[in-house]
Amino acid sequence: MSNDDSCPSFHPETLAIRGGRETSEYREHSQSLHLTSSFTFESAAQAAAMFLGEIEGYTYSRFTNPTVSAFQQRLAMMEGAERAIATASGMAAIQATMLTLLKSGDHIVSSQSLFGSTINLFNGVLAKFGVEVSYVDAAKLEEWQAAVKPNTKLFFLETPSNPLTDLADIAAVADIAHAAGALLVVDNCFCSPALQQPLQLGADLVVHSATKYLDGHGRVMGGAVVGSDKLVEQVYLHVRTAGPTLAPFNAWVLLSGLETLHLRMEKHVASAQALAEWLQQQPAVSRVFFPGLPSHPQYELACRQQKGGGAVVSFEVEGGREAAWRVVDAVQMISRTANVGDVKSTITHPASTTHARITPEARAKAGITEGLLRVAVGLEHIEDIKADLLRGL
Repeated sequence: MSNDDSCPSFHPETLAIRGGRETSEYREHSQSLHLTSSFTFESAAQAAAMFLGEIEGYTYSRFTNPTVSAFQQRLAMMEGAERAIATASGMAAIQATMLTLLKSGDHIVSSQSLFGSTINLFNGVLAKFGVEVSYVDAAKLEEWQAAVKPNTKLFFLETPSNPLTDLADIAAVADIAHAAGALLVVDNCFCSPALQQPLQLGADLVVHSATKYLDGHGRVMGGAVVGSDKLVEQVYLHVRTAGPTLAPFNAWVLLSGLETLHLRMEKHVASAQALAEWLQQQPAVSRVFFPGLPSHPQYELACRQQKGGGAVVSFEVEGGREAAWRVVDAVQMISRTANVGDVKSTITHPASTTHARITPEARAKAGITEGLLRVAVGLEHIEDIKADLLRGL
């Protein structure tokens, strides 16, 4: 195991390449891939000691695998955290966190603009187990404060949000949560640690859909929960038992994604900024949502909290669903898919895809109109992206 004490002093770009490396006796230069379900022992006594946690080692890949460990170590370093636990997907990371930290009778305060599956998890799955959720406008601190109840145990925040890129002041929300005796969990999927480090701003845990920018190429599924050793250990025990763990092959792919994360995000952000500014000039576009624009309600917060506006641009077109679908159907290069975080630009109509399964009332409250489109800006030439969108605009 190569996890030198000097590693944390490296710059983030270096940690993304050199952090948390696990090597075998062959001392391979590339990250090794350990495709095995189980590991052998030198003796019965060693096996017993490992299973009891008396000595470190690898036993079974559902909860101990060198490739997965390398990914966890590296991501924790990049987030400035003590520890990370990897999961099979981003939703598995959120579910594991909720089922670990909450019980029947507990209350969550959450930002209202969320990924559709997160809303369905809160309103569908958690509600079955007696967990109550109150939704607030992420930008309004007074709503976070007013929503606190005696049984509030957790604040959940997605910033920037999906798909409207709403922001919340992480440090201020953390103060409100901690004053109420609650934990703050931040979904850092849209920014990644290359642009934002919520733990440094007071969050207790960070969750990731590693499927998105951490991979960056649309290849594999993955998720992670990052934070203090004390909290992540609790999530680890749940993941170990319930089994929503990351496969070694997926971890190996994600490790290569981390190595290019900072370089990719620089290009993503620059192109997204240019696209957002261009969309503002299009007659068919009534509104553009992007934190890098001075017109964004939380532009100043974005400048303080993030290293760039991100890579997702949402915009409303005149004419509702018919006009929005016309834009989606007209593109010839941009991929019609609901995923984000790919080197390939993608476009989707949130009201009929990512947020189709939530109620019309919930969509309206979250600001997801029939004319809203979301573009995750990839690494193609910006002029080609503009030209492709112009076909429908």
